[in-house]
Amino acid sequence: MRGRLFRDLVNNKQPLSILGTVNAYSSVLAKKNGVKSIYLSGSGVAASSFGLPDLGFTKLEDVVEDARRITSACDLPLLVDIDTGFGSTKSIQNTIRSLENENVAAVHIEDQVDQKRCGHRPNKKLVSIGEMQDRIKAAVDARTDDNFVIMARSDALAVESEERLLERIQCYIEAGADMIFPEALMSLEGYKKITDVSSVPILANITEFGRTPLFTKKDLHDVGVSMILYPLTAFRAMSKAAEKIYKELSNAESQEHILSDMQTRDELYDYLSYHKYEKEMDDILNKKDE
Repeated sequence: MRGRLFRDLVNNKQPLSILGTVNAYSSVLAKKNGVKSIYLSGSGVAASSFGLPDLGFTKLEDVVEDARRITSACDLPLLVDIDTGFGSTKSIQNTIRSLENENVAAVHIEDQVDQKRCGHRPNKKLVSIGEMQDRIKAAVDARTDDNFVIMARSDALAVESEERLLERIQCYIEAGADMIFPEALMSLEGYKKITDVSSVPILANITEFGRTPLFTKKDLHDVGVSMILYPLTAFRAMSKAAEKIYKELSNAESQEHILSDMQTRDELYDYLSYHKYEKEMDDILNKKDE
């Protein structure tokens, strides 16, 4: 069901903004502020859940657990970063089934080697086209719901060439990829070349402080991009705000001067439907007392 919703949004919200949420509460915040589709970043799992860089330290069960918490708290369609799929073709199939079971709407799998790097860092290495096609086929074969989205990411522009990226994209579509994620593009013309020859929707990763300029939604719409990913925008802002508070409060006499920077207790309770749950608990206790 959520895969179908994700596909419908991609087709009808041109381009669809997909916003990163690193945990269940941020997904609740996103939904209640008008976001239509959310994202769980592999880098976000590593940084926010483990305090580690995105260098392959986290495992499938770590991603599944974070995804489960998000989909349990929020019914927005969730796109999940599964890196290279967490192993062999059999492992990739297990990855797909595990995330499909947790009501994830879509995943993206990439063509880097297993010891992968951040898409906006140097020294990336890719597997062959044939090996990536095997990854995609394994993922497609594993899903039980045809609406579950298998998106293929390619890092070929930085490692090989634009011509090779276009070749890889066509091969990935032939292997069954529902959507394509070309990483670290640096020009609108680059996106236009891809959308002109692609029969499936294309995603633009507009991550801050990376190789891709911060193109506007109109810029990307005009070159045919169907989805815009903001993978860690909120997380970066949350982290900067927390850094500021920790720094100030460690030497302050009181937190009174920074109250205006905080979400209030009432605001938190409102987002969490606290009073609804509290009333349900009271009703149960009152019935027991009757």
